Amino acid sequence: MRIDVVMPKMGESIQEGKILKWVKNVGDKIERDEVLLEISTDKVDTEVPAPNGGILVSILANVDDTVEVGKVIAVIETDASAAASASSTPAVSAPTPVVPTPAPVPVPVPEPIATSVPTAPVATPAPVVTGGATTDVVMPKMGESIQEGKVLKWLKAVGDKIERDEVLLEISTDKVDTEVPSPVGGTVAEILANVDDVVEVGKVIARIATGGTVTVSAAPAPAPSAAPAPTPVSAPTTPAPVAAIAAPTPVAAASVTVVSGGTKEIPRMSASRRFYSPLVRTIAEQEGITLEELETVSGSGLEGRVTKNDVLGYLERRRSGAIVVAAATPTTATPTTGIASPAPIVAPSSSSARAVTMPAVYGDDDEVIPMDRVRQLIAEHMVRSKQTSPHVTSVAEADVTMIVKLREKHKNTFEKREGFKLTLTPFFMKAIVDGVKANPMVNVSVDGKNIIRHKRINLSFATVLDDGNLIVPVIKNADALNITGLGRSVFDLSSRARAKKLAPEEIQGGTIALTNMGAWGTLFGTPVINQPQAAIVGIYAVQKRPVVREVNGEDLIVIRSMVYVSLTYDHRVIDGALASNFLATMVKSLEKMGETTIDM
Repeated sequence: MRIDVVMPKMGESIQEGKILKWVKNVGDKIERDEVLLEISTDKVDTEVPAPNGGILVSILANVDDTVEVGKVIAVIETDASAAASASSTPAVSAPTPVVPTPAPVPVPVPEPIATSVPTAPVATPAPVVTGGATTDVVMPKMGESIQEGKVLKWLKAVGDKIERDEVLLEISTDKVDTEVPSPVGGTVAEILANVDDVVEVGKVIARIATGGTVTVSAAPAPAPSAAPAPTPVSAPTTPAPVAAIAAPTPVAAASVTVVSGGTKEIPRMSASRRFYSPLVRTIAEQEGITLEELETVSGSGLEGRVTKNDVLGYLERRRSGAIVVAAATPTTATPTTGIASPAPIVAPSSSSARAVTMPAVYGDDDEVIPMDRVRQLIAEHMVRSKQTSPHVTSVAEADVTMIVKLREKHKNTFEKREGFKLTLTPFFMKAIVDGVKANPMVNVSVDGKNIIRHKRINLSFATVLDDGNLIVPVIKNADALNITGLGRSVFDLSSRARAKKLAPEEIQGGTIALTNMGAWGTLFGTPVINQPQAAIVGIYAVQKRPVVREVNGEDLIVIRSMVYVSLTYDHRVIDGALASNFLATMVKSLEKMGETTIDM
């Protein structure tokens, strides 16, 4: 049977991808989920795994070709022998050295766990779909900071027919709940994620079979002999596969964090600065390779990426004793949340790295509050921003007395007319737009060695949610709106953000950001850039202060409404002179706003 490999969709706004490298050649045998090629999109460079095992019979796109999402780029021919070899290969490389070691190791994880894992991770549906080409359905990217989604509900089952753009499932992310349509019409061939599973963006969650030869038939339950395939490290004679996974070798067992209930805490690969493909992460998790160990593996892939062969070679060297892994003391299992696991990245080869993982010093009077998923993602996004951009903050001061008086005069009639309160935020947004128009190189992003100048001004603004977390909606084409239009946009987007009713495109595509901390009385701050943007404007509390003004040639002390305005910028592409000019334009715009100059 011929299986089409298509250019995957790596995000809602991604329509094409560029071929970076073919890892396999025509005629090569390939296993299912083995890396077939490497691609690049506007948002991510990634490896594309094979959807099926077999022989690569055709490559339809060359290196450096830019291919539309969903277009066929290769063809894999499958047959019984190819499928058998593909499914058995992972098990061949691991069991031999693992068998002698399980007995002394799985002490922390006794037999009660066996009752929870008698089958493969995802149950195979009863119907079997055969024939036709298959198209992968991946977890979509629902926002720039979103790295995963939760499956809420499958609206179709294996064997069901589905039309293109018909809803296949419902998912939930930290910012929006939405429906995922089918990319093609056909028959649901596989469902690879269960309800309530949290799946990384870009990972395959289902497959759709297309073509006139698709058939659906009932199938018996899979034979017990197939059980070792998903977990190649499982000991053949033990009924508790999880125990075997948690401790494949004595060395790896020492570095595994065990949580209450006996399951292994999988290392968070997203905490790494390196990219790891889903296949590499799966092997690492099944073999008990910690993130600390994986960071030490030399990569032979594109730009030094770690490939499947690199990981398997590392495992062979580790089992042969050529690599000695510093054993962790049993105290690493003490924090039941497993929070400490990512920290050893700081010093992978040092025996003292484990000391860095100490979560904190606290006693009986302290409360430990695990971060929710949104806070974890915010934390990762902020750290990544600091690691990506050299942050510099410049500050200016503006006299907004006329704006304050204008707002005070019109606020009641404005609220009756529009249905929401007139705040100072739209005035500041108008000043940002004026600053960008005069200094367009502030409205940029960095793509490797290229500067992307955005011709549209899409203004992001930070919004506090009811649970204390943040979301950043985007006002598209903000330069086309007046004060009232900006105010309407802020009210509409912030209201729907708090109700979790924003569409995915309403939190994407921002080119410059605003954060307003004045409502809490903050006088000044240094915000973190919202990647991939290059600048963020900070607005702070408006205060009446004594200032010096020249009146009729004399210096006088007068009381004016003053505000500090900051610009935090990426110093790779924005210099101090440009930032200062931008702030000067903002200040000039703010100080000119008044009854005769503002179009409400």
